[in-house]
Amino acid sequence: MAERVQQPPAKRLCCRPGYNAACRQGQRAVWAPCGGGNGGGGCSTSAQGGGASGAHSPESLLDIAARKVAEKWPFQRVEERFERIPEPVQRRIVYWSFPRSEREICMYSSFNASGTGGGGGGEEIGSSPDSGDDTRLPFRRGIGLLESGCVDNVLQVGFHLSGTVREPATSSEPELVCNVSVSFDRCKITAVTCSCGNKDIFYCAHVVALSLYRVRKPEQVKLRLPISETLFQMNRDQLQKFVQYLITVHHTEVLPTAQKLADEILSQNSEINQVHGAPDPTAGASVDDENCWHLDEEQVQEQVKLFLSQGGYHGSGKQLNLLFSKVREMLRMRDSNGARMLTLITEQFMGDPRLVLWRQQGTTMTDKYRQLWDELGALWMCIVLNPHCKTEQKGFWLRQLRRWNGVDVCPLEDGNHGSELTNLTNALPQDSLTRPHRTVFTRAIEACDLHWQDPHLQHIITADHYTNYCYHDNLDSSLFDARGWPLWHEHVPTACARVDALRSHGYPKEALRLAIAIVNTLRRQQQKQLEFFRTHKKELLHKGVTSVTNLEGWVGHPLDPIGTLFSTLMETGQGGEDRASPNGNIPPLCHYSHWGRGSEGESFVSLAVETALIGLGQQRVMPDGLYAQEKVCRNEEQLLAKLQEVDLNDSLVKIFRKQAVVLLEAGPYSGLGELLYRESVPMHTFARYLFTSLLPHDAELAYKIALRAMRLPVLESTAPSGDLSRPHHIVSVVPNRYPRWFTLSHIETQQCELASTMLTAAKGDARKLQTVLESIQKNIHSSSHIFKLAQDAFKIATLMDSLPDLTLLKVSLELGLQVMRMTLSTLNWRRREMVRWLVTCATEVGVFALDSIMQSWFTLFTPTEATSVVASTVMSNSTIVRLHLDCHQQENLANSARTLALQCAMKDPQNCALSALTLCEKDHIAFETAYQIVLDAAATGMNYTQLFTIARYMEHRGYPMRAYKLATLAMTHLNLSYNQDTHPAINDVLWACALSHSLGKNELAAVIPLVVKSVKCATVLSDILRRCTLTTPGMVALHSRRNSGKLMSLDKAPLRQLLDATIGAYINTTHSRLTHISPRHYSEFIEFLSKARETFLMAHDGHIQFTQFIDNLKQIYKGKKKLMMLVRERFG
Repeated sequence: MAERVQQPPAKRLCCRPGYNAACRQGQRAVWAPCGGGNGGGGCSTSAQGGGASGAHSPESLLDIAARKVAEKWPFQRVEERFERIPEPVQRRIVYWSFPRSEREICMYSSFNASGTGGGGGGEEIGSSPDSGDDTRLPFRRGIGLLESGCVDNVLQVGFHLSGTVREPATSSEPELVCNVSVSFDRCKITAVTCSCGNKDIFYCAHVVALSLYRVRKPEQVKLRLPISETLFQMNRDQLQKFVQYLITVHHTEVLPTAQKLADEILSQNSEINQVHGAPDPTAGASVDDENCWHLDEEQVQEQVKLFLSQGGYHGSGKQLNLLFSKVREMLRMRDSNGARMLTLITEQFMGDPRLVLWRQQGTTMTDKYRQLWDELGALWMCIVLNPHCKTEQKGFWLRQLRRWNGVDVCPLEDGNHGSELTNLTNALPQDSLTRPHRTVFTRAIEACDLHWQDPHLQHIITADHYTNYCYHDNLDSSLFDARGWPLWHEHVPTACARVDALRSHGYPKEALRLAIAIVNTLRRQQQKQLEFFRTHKKELLHKGVTSVTNLEGWVGHPLDPIGTLFSTLMETGQGGEDRASPNGNIPPLCHYSHWGRGSEGESFVSLAVETALIGLGQQRVMPDGLYAQEKVCRNEEQLLAKLQEVDLNDSLVKIFRKQAVVLLEAGPYSGLGELLYRESVPMHTFARYLFTSLLPHDAELAYKIALRAMRLPVLESTAPSGDLSRPHHIVSVVPNRYPRWFTLSHIETQQCELASTMLTAAKGDARKLQTVLESIQKNIHSSSHIFKLAQDAFKIATLMDSLPDLTLLKVSLELGLQVMRMTLSTLNWRRREMVRWLVTCATEVGVFALDSIMQSWFTLFTPTEATSVVASTVMSNSTIVRLHLDCHQQENLANSARTLALQCAMKDPQNCALSALTLCEKDHIAFETAYQIVLDAAATGMNYTQLFTIARYMEHRGYPMRAYKLATLAMTHLNLSYNQDTHPAINDVLWACALSHSLGKNELAAVIPLVVKSVKCATVLSDILRRCTLTTPGMVALHSRRNSGKLMSLDKAPLRQLLDATIGAYINTTHSRLTHISPRHYSEFIEFLSKARETFLMAHDGHIQFTQFIDNLKQIYKGKKKLMMLVRERFG
């Protein structure tokens, strides 16, 4: 906290005896102590410690009375009430006015209050920290300073305590001596100052050390009456000597102030002379002073503003949550600073500039920040529901809440989406068009209309034995159940908010009594719903629709009703006298056993567990908006995490069985009932917990629950629409099909986890595996999740430490086949991985599975996948070795693969022909069939790249004529323009010409016209021409063994045609390049002409042709003077 060096201002004025009759209201006269004299001296230790005399001696009546007065009365009232107060009485009141409990000192000096002592007088806080982090807390550091003897010069003057605290030197800091002072009133510290200069919300370690010194060692503290009492006993000379000595000792600090005061006192008309008496900082509080612990409001505001400005970074969110916890701790201690501190926090939250920015930009706040606002609203709900709150105080809070609620940027209750939740005090739906948006403060505003005066409610929370065994009213609004235990009929979240308020304000027994009444009401309501459904089951099932009776789900609700009930009951069931016994059994209800006992031995823990199961199993509508939906998931997971911490014993297993049966049979009231509204919150996560909990005890029931919960009707296009009794305003992702479920991905993941859990548990049980498989195929609509389940099943079935489970492997294969069918006609980036995995799975199942997927490949794979992955893997050596196949089985499997390959080649020759040829190499008939398929498809269905690839394959396999045939077919599809001298097909063209040249003159003569027609690039044509003139056609074998023979003439066909085409190509290319040539390409162009000349010179009249060509260029492009000059220099 901000601990300032200057003394706090005096709270009231003190004057000499005789002036009190004339004093203005709010001032009083301090009477001279009885006995007079020089009683300003020190008191003896025994006198100071009168309240702590002999351990077995009873307290004196003086101490008892002084202690009570010191706790309740301001000292001014004491002085006004009695004309004379004896000095011993004053001393005992002053003595007992200092706090005697360390709990509050700890609360105001640390975030962590765990491990604190009780609230009684003289109780100490343990000095050893619970964790290493606690040592840095001011409270723990203060204890360390106290126990190290660092507190000195402790003096109590009236209601003011002062002393020095020495902070030992460290390796980085020198020794620090701090002057500390503490003011107190009615057992509360009302002001603190410390010279350390530390600024924080809470007391520094030096204030803690001094305060604990006074609590633990009161007999060692010098005690004096208020300084005004001492001054009243002095005569004029003594007063003058006192003042002069004081000025001398502190002349540099107080001399200017002393002179100023002297001037004002000597001036008759000064303001100081218009007031009787003088301030006394040690005289205690006046009647009008508020009695509360010191809280530095400025530092609270500054710290909250700092945390908010950090935007959730640097642990600011955690710090704000700790502040909220501190508010709850103050409320629990019934400290008025709880509401005061929350007001300061709220003002800073409302002033957060990000709220305006988010509103302007239309963006949403972060999830963590949104949760902080939720906690803010919940705390205000607790404050206004304080059962002992005064009417004027509640009115003040109501005006404050309405002011915040009216601000435009005030966050809405359900995030940034319009709310359709019901009114707090009215569970009936309202017209959403007239109902305004609900902010985080709306529920607290509504709660201001609630009261605690209902006689039945008062009996519930105050009486331990409030029963009526003669009450036989069976109406829905009955005050008692059939056993005579009291019920409390109120909107469930509202009733639970009362419980939370009682707990928060330090009324745990009252909270427990009300919680038990609410739980009994929920159980009775559940039973009546079950009976109603059983009576009308045929009618409801015949209609095939369901209405959701609870528009406001209890799990995920802003007030967290189920979490409140669960925590209230568990805190009692696991703590104090109701803690579980060493043998693991949960003891029966102790003092309140008659409230919740449904059967012998029922405990608070069992009540808590049953409440959680009822709430989690409630059928409820998925709320609108991203934040509200995420909150449903988050609260469900938080509640299940708490349930998982409870060890199940026989009595809890009975409750699980009972609730599981009820949830299965409760129809539209249960999320696990037969009738399910399309937009109900799914039960996957809850059912998985029930399944794992019940499985060791009742496997059949566990599977019934899990299989029923697998439903996800929101994804079913034919699901019943239901008759939700409220206006239906849903923005669909897919119009008229899916509502806007932002958490759908998470929900589907949870559905997948539930299915995986069942598959794991069902290993070895063929019947259950088949049932689970059918449920998966019916209810899961995501291919990625089904694929994950298939993989999970495969891993479980093929664990290294056991033999493969063939039944589970078949389930895995069946799921994989479903994935293949689902993704066959859709784009999926994992498709290739899925195909490879399926072949692996089929291999593990056996040869019949591989044969089966090849027989029905067209329903599972694309032709490319079937040939390149499936058939290739099946015919690999690793597969044959893995399956331990004999020759006959190998041949049958190979025949299936070849048949598949041929079918794929016919369906998709472009992508499958080469694979089919490869797979059919060892079967002559199949290979010929594949080759014929290629020839048939070459005319229309295949491009030159595919044909060239297959042609090269044929050459590699030793079929040059077939390769030549395919190459000529490829050439008919090719077209190379004059500037495509880097085209990827050039190598194929050169290869095709080389192949034709090697086969003979006829083949070359046949391919050259195709080349001339398809290739217009001069450099490519000249390259082909040179290669053809180097060797004799047909005389160079494929392995380049050179034979003697006559070279082909360039003056005769077919090379004459190629030469003419090449020269023509150079001429055309030259003109094309000159059209858009730039100076930086001149040198490159000259080199190009040099290559053209080489080609021209291959003709018998080439020199003449080239000279004419150059002359034409000079004439046509004479405007390009620099270029033409370069041409003349090179070519004349």
